[in-house]
Amino acid sequence: MDAQLWGETMDRFRDHLVAERGLAELTIRNYLSDLEPLRDYMQNREVAAFVDLDRRTVRGYLSWLHELGYVRPSIARKLSALRTLFKWLNRVGIAEHDPLPPRGTFKVDSRLPRFLSQEEASELMDAPDLTTHKGMRDRALLELVYAAGLRVSEVHDLNVDSVNMVTREVRVVGKGSKERIALIGESARDALSLYMSEVRPEVASSDEGGALFVNRYGNRLSQRSIQKAVRSYAAHSGLGTQVHTHTLRHSFATHLLEGGADLRVVQELLGHASPATTQVYTHITKTEARKAYMQAHPRAGAGSGAD
Repeated sequence: MDAQLWGETMDRFRDHLVAERGLAELTIRNYLSDLEPLRDYMQNREVAAFVDLDRRTVRGYLSWLHELGYVRPSIARKLSALRTLFKWLNRVGIAEHDPLPPRGTFKVDSRLPRFLSQEEASELMDAPDLTTHKGMRDRALLELVYAAGLRVSEVHDLNVDSVNMVTREVRVVGKGSKERIALIGESARDALSLYMSEVRPEVASSDEGGALFVNRYGNRLSQRSIQKAVRSYAAHSGLGTQVHTHTLRHSFATHLLEGGADLRVVQELLGHASPATTQVYTHITKTEARKAYMQAHPRAGAGSGAD
């Protein structure tokens, strides 16, 4: 979908939410933020306008969200925002159909989000070939996503001046245009330094406001290309084809909690508005803890009750 058409439509939708529904600014920002993945999906699938969305496309979109690692409550919220949008689109004549599945007919898998073990994450980081420019760029990309727990949209939007190599901080603009400071370690910093000194100057302008990650033509690396790179290196490392940037984000959070980080700190680093969203990762670590206990403790099995 054309970016200008999307922007104009969202501006009108925002006006509707303000003037006719009287919603609070935070609620409106959440609505618009929940619709952003739809824009990316429509662009990637070359869906030109809202009138071209049919039920099959919407089902594909919801499945795509699940493949990216979004959990069930998040997908349900995005579906609700899409319902609200289409009610308005029909009322103002932009669309004359309802492509959304009936309520309750689309079931999203409620499994906990997948994450990599620390060993698997290390294997993935080591996958790019550092003797090539592409490999140096992709190593920096993987290291940054895992080190900072970034969403694909967030890493896509990063500029050169978003990263402070000295303090090892990254200024990130997340959902609802909320800004946060993400942290990176030495591995990510070193990979970024190599990319910035050896690769980016060869293909892009030295403008400090320019895109951080660029393709061979010097253009900002697309979200689709970022996801493709992650999947490709994961498959090459024997981790399967269902590894996405969100898998690295889940791994980031899980490994922090396994290392003893406070849930509130992880919430802040992830950019979650509510601790309830971050709580899912404690379920993961508790599951892993129970599994480890049952396997390792000499009296954890059946029949080990008190004498």
